[in-house]
Amino acid sequence: MENNNVGKCSQPLSESFQLNSGTEKYLQASERPGHEKAGSDGLPQPEFLRLTTWKNPRINVWRVSTTFLAFFIMGLHDGAYGALIPYLEIYYNKSHLLVSLIFVPASVGYIAASFLNSFIHIHLGRRGVAFLGPCLRLITYIVISQNCPFPGLVVCFCVSAFGIALTDSAWNAWIAGMQNSHEVLGILHAFYGLGATLSPLIATAMITKGALVWYSFYYLMIGLSIAELATGGAAFWTETGKKYRADHEKTTGKTSGHTREALGSRVTWICCFFLLLLTGTEVALGGWVVQFMRIVRLAAPFPAGMSATGFWLGLTVGRVVGGFVTSRIGEKLAVLASLSPAPKHPLNSVGAHLIFWLVPNFFTSAVAVTFVGLFIGPLFPAAMVAVTKILPAHLHVGSIGFSTAFGMTGAAVLPFAVGAIAQVRGVSVLMPIVLGLLIADGCVWCTLPSTQKRSSESHNDQIDNATV
Repeated sequence: MENNNVGKCSQPLSESFQLNSGTEKYLQASERPGHEKAGSDGLPQPEFLRLTTWKNPRINVWRVSTTFLAFFIMGLHDGAYGALIPYLEIYYNKSHLLVSLIFVPASVGYIAASFLNSFIHIHLGRRGVAFLGPCLRLITYIVISQNCPFPGLVVCFCVSAFGIALTDSAWNAWIAGMQNSHEVLGILHAFYGLGATLSPLIATAMITKGALVWYSFYYLMIGLSIAELATGGAAFWTETGKKYRADHEKTTGKTSGHTREALGSRVTWICCFFLLLLTGTEVALGGWVVQFMRIVRLAAPFPAGMSATGFWLGLTVGRVVGGFVTSRIGEKLAVLASLSPAPKHPLNSVGAHLIFWLVPNFFTSAVAVTFVGLFIGPLFPAAMVAVTKILPAHLHVGSIGFSTAFGMTGAAVLPFAVGAIAQVRGVSVLMPIVLGLLIADGCVWCTLPSTQKRSSESHNDQIDNATV
């Protein structure tokens, strides 16, 4: 009996495998049937985390493609704000302050999604996310396209925000857990930027060139949401709540969610506030730049609308190119280089924004705001990957899901704050506010622990010490 055990223990080891995109470690595992490979947190690492890439299993090619479509539609949604705000003010006869109310209730949807994300995964799986997210947005787009009154518009943006935050956080967490996730996340967020780039162009052209009413834009959103619902629901049909619970029971020995455990990590809260400031900066700048160009730079309506397109285009290119750059120099350095106000990094988001603010020329401002988008583009994907490098695998969905959805409240609160202050001080107040947000975001990032690889023991100690 003893000899048999010794024989079993001395079986040859299989080839090394890479744990996931974040750990940069290789572990050895036995080929014995039923033997599970250990993860960086000392817990068994299941097959779905060890081998998942954008093309393995093969169905992931389809699934990843549907997430690209989802982010493209979310980009269209967010990018339309900047182009539509001037026409909403005229159509509803509302001031800057009152029109800014469309951003505020959306924070309720984002916060609700941050707490319910893990619950929905456990009970409905990714299939539930693929159905629920586009369904909620489809309903709101139908209501908006029927010329709803302004209070109804505010409620609709609240409901659609829940659907957006749910989809956003779920697909971020899923792709961030893949191998080589830097590049895939960069492309994922580039599709968001592409949608946000085309959105002002489409909306402005429909209104100024096509002589259509502003809510005609949402007929396009209805068609795209139906396509997302059909393709996403089919692609994730087998990703049920039962399968999700089974996968994560292998990882942790539990079937319950990990949002509460993730909230005990300092890393989660740092990521929350980093993303809150980042998304708030993106949407505030993209949402109010058209008004700034029209009122302060005295641009005509169509060129002013194109300045928003330039900002989102820069953000798109930054996310595509930045993913490859960040994976080589590291997330910590890449983000600091973009947000640092130090003289040795003059060509970054802060420097570009200072040119945008201080040079009173429309064409210079349009180019500068494009570079602002270029430099802040890679930051969101970099934060996602940093979390997967620092936290153990079983906390990825809880931490990324919560921090992404919670961070998106910045996209609701900060644009409203800009509108409220602009009502009193004028829209030029956008410039110092955005500058302050960029610098504050860099300060928050400095508090994030190192993302360098560490041994299993030090990794677990770091998680224990990172609790609030």
